[in-house]
Amino acid sequence: MNNLLLKFIRIFPPEISHSLTIKILKLKFSSRIYDDDPSLHQHLFGLDFRNPIGLAAGFDKNVEVVESLLNLGFGFVEAGTVTPKPQFGNKKPRVFRLLEDQAIINHLGFNNYGSKYAENKLVRLNLNSLSKGIVGINIGKNNDTNYAVDDYCLCLEKLGPLAHYTTINISSPNTPGLRDLQNRGQIEVLVKALRRRKKEYPNLEHKPILFKIAPDLDEEQLRDIALMSLANEIDGLVISNSSIDRPSSLISHNKKEIGGLSGKPLYIKSTLVLKKMYTLTNGQIPLIGVGGISNGTEFYEKIKAGASLAQIYTALVFQGPNIINKIKQEILSCLKTDGFNNIKEAIGKDV
Repeated sequence: MNNLLLKFIRIFPPEISHSLTIKILKLKFSSRIYDDDPSLHQHLFGLDFRNPIGLAAGFDKNVEVVESLLNLGFGFVEAGTVTPKPQFGNKKPRVFRLLEDQAIINHLGFNNYGSKYAENKLVRLNLNSLSKGIVGINIGKNNDTNYAVDDYCLCLEKLGPLAHYTTINISSPNTPGLRDLQNRGQIEVLVKALRRRKKEYPNLEHKPILFKIAPDLDEEQLRDIALMSLANEIDGLVISNSSIDRPSSLISHNKKEIGGLSGKPLYIKSTLVLKKMYTLTNGQIPLIGVGGISNGTEFYEKIKAGASLAQIYTALVFQGPNIINKIKQEILSCLKTDGFNNIKEAIGKDV
């Protein structure tokens, strides 16, 4: 997808632009991909990552273009968020570009075609047939569910065996009550239920489960999650989701729209939370850094702040797929400058 095409797509409102992009990617249009430098390779969660650059959940909600995205050069792609039943999400308009701030506010509300649709797509994708790349599935609860734990367990049972890993989304600000699941007590109930479900199904035995948390948690909440994660041997944490805060630096006329803020203004806040969680977990739990990355230097800073891997999304919207290779080259330059032979040597070096 060249930059001229990207500019054309962005003429339209955000959701229409996104839909057009998905349609184009379904044509499996992609540039030639070269083997990634060995210094970017990493073994994590029992999986081999060809590079540490991932695409965050929210782009490919219905597992429709995973292979095309991997062919753009991502080391891993996280599809979803998927809920048990299909749902429309919140009322439109619900996505707003903040062009001057290089940011987006979304109030989507887990719009997706449901777990059955995603299951069929994952079966057809067939992880064993993929020549490269890791596929994660991000799962959530329906708006009208009576017991959230059941929704997560159902999605894990149906979708978990078909992906390389599963991320439990308990931090989107756009589903009422969802973020309460991060609180002490509620998160432990959810973790224990998922662990029981995992033991019941042999095809889930070696599948890692990660939890995606918000950047708006206070110190006590972060400590609680860190202690819970260590006590329950959580496979990993994704830090972080979009924010309900609105920095005073925002200048776009869309800055007061409701929803989760993502993009450049989230970079410092999400990186500070990442550092705190790396410290609180004593570096014992792999972390995936997300939030505001717009170049390779910022990506590398996430690694040095404690992330083993990191994901982008909003930067892809504003800069196009060329950013992927650009980030790779800048990471390699940073590694060379610091005298590291492999990216794993840089993890947590600034903490």
